[in-house]
Amino acid sequence: MDLIKTGLGISKTIRNVSRFREILTVLSRHGFSELILKSGLDKVIPGFVLPSRVSELKREDLSNEEWWEVFGSQLRMSFEELGPGFVKLGQLLSTREDVLDPSLIKELKKLQNKVKGIPFDVAEKVIEDNLHKKIAEVFKSFDNVPIGTASIGVVYRAELLTGEKVVVKVRRPGIAKIIDTDFQILLYIIQKLEGVSHDIKILGLSKMIADFFKSTQSELNFLIEAQNCERLKLNLGQIDKEGFLVVPKTYREFSTQEVLVLEFLNGKPFNEYHSLEQLGPVMVERLEKSVELFTHTLLSDGFFHADLHGGNFFVLPDNKIGIIDFGLMGTLSKKNRANLVAILYAVITHNYDNLVYEFLEVAEYEEVPDHEELIRDIKDAISPYIGLSIRETNMAELVRGIIQTMTKHELYLPREWFIIFRALITLDGVGRSIGIDLNIFKVLEKDMKHLVTELLSKENAQEELMWVAKDMIGSMRIIPKHMKWFLKEVSRKNYSMEMRIKDFDRFSKNISRSFYGLGLSLIASVFIITGAVFVRNISVTSVYDIPILTWIFWAFGAYFLVRIATIRKY
Repeated sequence: MDLIKTGLGISKTIRNVSRFREILTVLSRHGFSELILKSGLDKVIPGFVLPSRVSELKREDLSNEEWWEVFGSQLRMSFEELGPGFVKLGQLLSTREDVLDPSLIKELKKLQNKVKGIPFDVAEKVIEDNLHKKIAEVFKSFDNVPIGTASIGVVYRAELLTGEKVVVKVRRPGIAKIIDTDFQILLYIIQKLEGVSHDIKILGLSKMIADFFKSTQSELNFLIEAQNCERLKLNLGQIDKEGFLVVPKTYREFSTQEVLVLEFLNGKPFNEYHSLEQLGPVMVERLEKSVELFTHTLLSDGFFHADLHGGNFFVLPDNKIGIIDFGLMGTLSKKNRANLVAILYAVITHNYDNLVYEFLEVAEYEEVPDHEELIRDIKDAISPYIGLSIRETNMAELVRGIIQTMTKHELYLPREWFIIFRALITLDGVGRSIGIDLNIFKVLEKDMKHLVTELLSKENAQEELMWVAKDMIGSMRIIPKHMKWFLKEVSRKNYSMEMRIKDFDRFSKNISRSFYGLGLSLIASVFIITGAVFVRNISVTSVYDIPILTWIFWAFGAYFLVRIATIRKY
């Protein structure tokens, strides 16, 4: 979205302009007026005058840690005043340990407990409007004091008429519109600031804001969260042979986009435990096992819980582990899983060249960086951890070092990749908080061997060969067209090139036939090789021992060879 479009979006309604004015006023009041003036944001609204501003501290007057702490405090107070949409943004930024300064992160984390609830009569109206029933027609009892408040929803305990204990998550009224409006304005502000400050630009804040909006759109729809819960429950049920992981049941008949009813898990969150003795040996063993299961969902299923901090893990009766909060989930395609395996293996083996090449394949960037310099910087970021044990290695710092180096070279990971690394850091943090050496690298290494075997299987090889053949055919079709378009573009820009070739028409047709024949040869080779794969491990004593699939692939190969032989000469 460019600046012009965003600016037009702000001016669509008086309400948007009013909100834009309010945001600038609050930011100025908390010490950001200099940035506002430097970027020209104060001139966007005709007649707007900034309020009298507080004295702004100069960066050179403070140490780096002190400056970020003051900056974070000013930002936190601004977000608190601007409401739930900005509080949600601050909470998101507080998880970006990979990019932002620790002192800034520390201040933004204070926003986790700064979300106000909503009056119960408001929540009651949302529930009754969505279920088209009175609360008493659905619930035997309903506790009007919330057990949890968040930027998007408020959570209550209740009991269904059938006797099941449940939690009811209610979406804040009007939050979708508030977040949409604030997003448009905030993105515009960030883009303007990036235009005047290189330090802000290299942080990639506009990409963070865009990713924040995408993830928030999914969290706003509680039916998506219900679907995530059910899918994860199914996936874990297939690999959790002991059945110690508990994912709550969803009550779809009482759930909508704005109301979610889930089974109540009566347990104690892991972040309330501070030692192994409190957990007991059985629970410690199961926590370690649960990490293996979750990394399996990441590498093998490509669908995983992306926010497994200590407050979303519960110790339940009978030494079971409960999981809650399914708003933030990660998905990873087969190709991206292969890239992830290569990246993790490069980290484990300290192969800096391969690590950089894999990151260049998945990262977003405007210009290809100097890869030699990038390799040196990545090596400098990782080398302090060489020789350390898993317990001695702070995974958060390791990942932060790698990603900050990429940011320095203006390489940005897409949202799904950040979610992956955040999930691994969070899992590592859960173990460290209670003194468990989860040894995530070892777990990943074990699962990687299985995934590499799967990626190199005969079925995957055949599938890849078929796609290669398809791409070759497509390339042979579009190359002549692109050559034609290129020559037209050269001519349009008043460049000229004169060629005098005798019998040019015959020459060009022969060239075209040569390319066509080459393409058919490659396709024939693909089919012949694919057919040969099926007889690789078979003892063939007669033609009857050759599988039917081999004959089919060879028949296709023979067909394309015949086509080559029948290409007419001029």
